[in-house]
Amino acid sequence: MKLKPLASMAAMLCMLATSTACQNDDVGIDRTPIPKSAAPPFACEYIPIKAVQLMTGVRDPIAHGFFDLDISNGLGAGTCTIYQPTDEKSKVLLVDLAPGGYSELVESQISAGASPLPEIVPGAIGYYFKPPDGNYNRANALLVRGKAMLSIQLDIGVSGRDNAADVVALMKLIAPKLITDASAPSPGPSGEGVSPSPTKTKG
Repeated sequence: MKLKPLASMAAMLCMLATSTACQNDDVGIDRTPIPKSAAPPFACEYIPIKAVQLMTGVRDPIAHGFFDLDISNGLGAGTCTIYQPTDEKSKVLLVDLAPGGYSELVESQISAGASPLPEIVPGAIGYYFKPPDGNYNRANALLVRGKAMLSIQLDIGVSGRDNAADVVALMKLIAPKLITDASAPSPGPSGEGVSPSPTKTKG
């Protein structure tokens, strides 16, 4: 007769523990979507601090870098590196714009399992992925247009957020500003831009 109350109590404690664990998983998680418009204040120009805070969970990030859209034959180049405020060696996010984009790089990554980016800039193709190990809630995205390449590397994301969706949202936010007209793909024989075939499209 004494076993039943004990068993009942154990079951109740187990249910309470499970419920508390589920509640604790959600405590403090800010699932606010990344803004759809780039508004100041900015980190290193073009990168809204609000987006950085949501993606990384860092309230007062340290940012180093800049972008110059007039160099590299107008393609532009630059980086923005975001660090923890307590440790400038603890990188949480890197945005990099550089000449030398290759569509083959995108194709190979998609073939290896990365997801194609939606169309963000006309003529651009790209991919995004979140490593399966889940360490540090990392995620990456890369966009190539002509000879320009823009990459986002989230080294430490927020647990409980869709980290892959975060890098895609940031790419949508900044790529139209950082990918210049000079990066437009070479026109085809008809004078129109060359569009990748659907089977190889990364955009």
